[in-house]
Amino acid sequence: MVYEPELRPGTLKRRYKRFLADVVTADGELVTMHCPNTGAMTGCAEPDSRVWYSTSDNPKRKYAHSLELVETTGGERIGINSAFANALVGEALAGDQIPELSSYPERAREVPVPDGPGRFDFRLRSPERPPCFVEVKSVTLCLDDGLGLFPDARSERATRHARALQRRVRDGDRAVLVFCVQHTGIRRVSCAAEIDPDYARAVREALDAGVEVLAYAADVSPLATRLGSRLPFTVDPQSP
Repeated sequence: MVYEPELRPGTLKRRYKRFLADVVTADGELVTMHCPNTGAMTGCAEPDSRVWYSTSDNPKRKYAHSLELVETTGGERIGINSAFANALVGEALAGDQIPELSSYPERAREVPVPDGPGRFDFRLRSPERPPCFVEVKSVTLCLDDGLGLFPDARSERATRHARALQRRVRDGDRAVLVFCVQHTGIRRVSCAAEIDPDYARAVREALDAGVEVLAYAADVSPLATRLGSRLPFTVDPQSP
């Protein structure tokens, strides 16, 4: 996806109150902007990091700017906008760029969970097969060895989604959990069992029930970000 209008560079001073960030722009102005990430953002919000932000022309917004990308001291780039993961996967689905999810002519976004509260990110349909429900999670927590973990903070919502996917398989549908990796330093993905053991357990049970798990790396750039190659996934981070 191409950023329109284009992102602007700056320097992060601090991220606070979960949804706010103070950034020094290229003109030297200190600006408070929206931080579109509800997680801990571990390793993604170090003071004095190079960042890029977007600007909205909506006059009703309290904060005109949103933090979008962060660059680590090692030169890795991170897309910190959690909702952007859905857009990346949606773009890839529309272009049949995810082989495991190709050839579904009908795609719907934000569909209600049929047997419970909440919504799935996508429902794919084809006349030749059962419907496929897809849930997308954004991965940005990266350990030193290139291991990406999700979630970076306890998430009851994510656990509910994993269990809802399991129920879809039980009822004869196809269900897929997609980890969209928005950190260029991540080489493989696993569940953060030490952070959220309930989620790791729910994903393990979902896999055993027939839910499919895919992990795809995003090619993160200030000009455009697109879904790239598939990465290995294991529930247990100690697995090779």
